[in-house]
Formats: sequence, structure tokens, C-alpha cells
Amino acid sequence: MSSQLSIQDVSRVFTSPKGQATQALTPVNFEVRENDFVTILGPSGCGKSTLLRIVAGLDQPTTGQVLLDGAKVQGPGADRGMVFQSYTLFPWLTIEQNIRFGLRERGMPEQAQKERADYFIAKVGLRGFEQHFPKQLSGGMQQRTAIARALANDPKILLLDEPFGALDNQTRVLMQELLLGIWESAQKTVLFVTHDIDEAIFMANRVAVFSARPGRIKTELAVDFPHPRHYTIKTSPEFMALKAQLTEEIRAEAMASDRH
Repeated sequence: MSSQLSIQDVSRVFTSPKGQATQALTPVNFEVRENDFVTILGPSGCGKSTLLRIVAGLDQPTTGQVLLDGAKVQGPGADRGMVFQSYTLFPWLTIEQNIRFGLRERGMPEQAQKERADYFIAKVGLRGFEQHFPKQLSGGMQQRTAIARALANDPKILLLDEPFGALDNQTRVLMQELLLGIWESAQKTVLFVTHDIDEAIFMANRVAVFSARPGRIKTELAVDFPHPRHYTIKTSPEFMALKAQLTEEIRAEAMASDRH
């Protein structure tokens, strides 16, 4: 199951306890097509995560609306799977129990839960660790579990907020390849927030560049590299040209942010 997302005139203003207003997002208009893998790239503090939280239903826009298959997003829902940068597993549950949690809450029969959990445990390379607890796993393995948990619920769209940002570089590269491989086989609609330019290009078929705060989408670039993708593509002249273009875009926004 995958779906189409429409972000229409979405803005967000935060108000401090003292009444001071801060505009995080200026009106954003953006479409994520069915089976798209879109990365949102931008400098720190530009509103990328705020937009993702609004899509997830965890935050409300000040103006505008988000539509998923034509239905307005008004709060969290099983049709959107969210993976955060921080490890958000339940520490008192085993890996298998974490992955089955949403399925159990939906009332899925026990045997069906187990079969679905087993499928995604194998898919993310965690077979043999089903009865381990999160504290017994590395950060990369915990994020594999979080991805498996999100996918097990069969959401229409997968939302990822810098999910590999806390990982070492080698693990991060492996996780990029893992997630991309899953997307290539499952063809989920994916919206992925990152500040890493290489990651943004390697993962996506489209990169949306955010401006400095208040955030808006200033540029969209298509990424036409064929699938399946191999990490060696990162050294190709075509990849390096895209990276140079995006580096200039981000550098200009970072400098604009510093001036503010």
C-alpha cells in the first residue's frame, strides 16, 4: 500500500510563553506522488522536522492543510509510519514485541502478527535477535527495528526524520542501502528529512531543498540514477555534479540564516 500526499499552504508559527512569535514555516506547497522517495534537505533549524511532524499529525499547521489520498490529516494515524532520529522503541518489550505492537493494538490475530513480524525481522537482517531487548542492541540495530515496526503496520506513507543521524558513518551507509533496498522492493511512498547532502541524493528520486528559517521549498531537483543503486554511485561524475549544485544551495541558505 502506498499513497499520494498533498501539502497545501502549510505554515507554522510558534508562540513562546512570553507571547513572542517565531515563524518556522512560510506557506509550503508540495506534492509527494505515489511511490515517490523524496528527501527534504536544508540547514539546521529551517523547519524540515516541523513540516514532517505536521504531516505525521503530531503538530498542527497555523495555516493550510495536509491531504493524504484526498483526506485531511487531523492527527496521528496508522496510515503514516514515523521513524525518528532518537531511538523510540519500548525498552520493556523484545524486538519481536516492539514490531508486533501496532499489529496487536489493531487486533490482528496472534499468528498473523507473528508471521508479519517474522517477515520484517528477516527483511531488516535481525533474525536471531527477536527475543533481545533494545538495550542489548547497537544503535543501527535499534533503528532497523524501528523501520521494521513502521513497515509492519503497512502505512500508506513512511516518514523518516533524520533516522540515521545518530549513527556512525559506516553504519549509516549500510542503513541507507538497507532502506533503499526495502523501498525498491516494497515501493512505499517515502518522505525523508536529512541535512546530509550525499544521503539526500543517494536515497531519493527527488530532492526538495528548504530555505533558511522561516522554511519554504526553494528548489526541487530530480535524481534519475537507476535502481538498484550501489554506494559506488557516490563517486560518479553525475553524482558529484548534483552534490556540487546542492552544496551551493545549502551554503547560500546557511549564510542567510547566519545573517538573521
